[in-house]
Amino acid sequence: MSQTSINSPRIFWKTPLAWLSSLWEFSRPHTIVGTSLSVLALYLIALATVDSTVNLENIQYLLIALFPCLCGNVYIVGLNQLEDQEIDKINKPYLPLASGYFSQIQGRYIVSITGLLAIITSWLGGSWLGITVVLSLLIGTAYSLPPIRLKRFPLLAAFCIFTVRGVVVNLGVFLYFIHSFTSTSFLVPEVLILTAFVVIFTVAIAIFKDVPDLEGDQEYNITTFTILIGKKAIFKISCGVIIFCYLGMIIIGLLSSFNINQPLLIGSHVALLTLLLWRSQRVDLEDKNSIAQFYQFIWRLFFLEYLLFPLACLV
Repeated sequence: MSQTSINSPRIFWKTPLAWLSSLWEFSRPHTIVGTSLSVLALYLIALATVDSTVNLENIQYLLIALFPCLCGNVYIVGLNQLEDQEIDKINKPYLPLASGYFSQIQGRYIVSITGLLAIITSWLGGSWLGITVVLSLLIGTAYSLPPIRLKRFPLLAAFCIFTVRGVVVNLGVFLYFIHSFTSTSFLVPEVLILTAFVVIFTVAIAIFKDVPDLEGDQEYNITTFTILIGKKAIFKISCGVIIFCYLGMIIIGLLSSFNINQPLLIGSHVALLTLLLWRSQRVDLEDKNSIAQFYQFIWRLFFLEYLLFPLACLV
């Protein structure tokens, strides 16, 4: 059953630090880190493409892209919390809306402001950035907001996640950077490889994310792959997807002639594959905390890819 919030909403001018702490939780920190690293990675790959280095002239383009992408991130995760407040009282009672530290009105203001800022500031960066952000917001809205609410349908929910994280952001933001640097728009094999990796890897995130939320999803009749085929099957599929991604990167490192540091690409992914196999043996699928920790571990692997792959392109 849902729980009644016993906390009073935090007011910024009364308790600014506590309010900012709640805003950070509302922003879902792991998604903020993921968005920041993806934009940074695409910036670095674009620099490597044009044989340039980080400097004061081109770093402005990174900042121009980062702000609307982060605002868009807050809009998407915030809208989802507004619509899932009762479910989150069971699945994620620590979130600001579920715990009562933010009221519905506060949540709506934050979502509205960040959504508008994302749209307005993205178009200041040009059409590629504007299209990328607007398309991401549209998909994020369709994911959470009734009457469409695509998250009710497992396949469409997964499609939304890997489309935004994998395709829209990677290709759109890279095209924004490359157009900013060269005044032309083109893609390179390196960004296509990263995009393919992220699309496939995000499938693992998309299907595993509901495993810790089984109880609340069942009570509110949210159909997920976890409910349909069980935790154990989802766990095995998610691990298999990530293993496939790492083996793919190792094979690319062995066979490709692209401008990528092959020893770094191969060695890092062999190490990550070994780490995944070791960590997966220590998951207790009957322990919600153990499942949640493994989900965060998957996100950390995701973060690492956005650091390692650009590094392999640069050195």
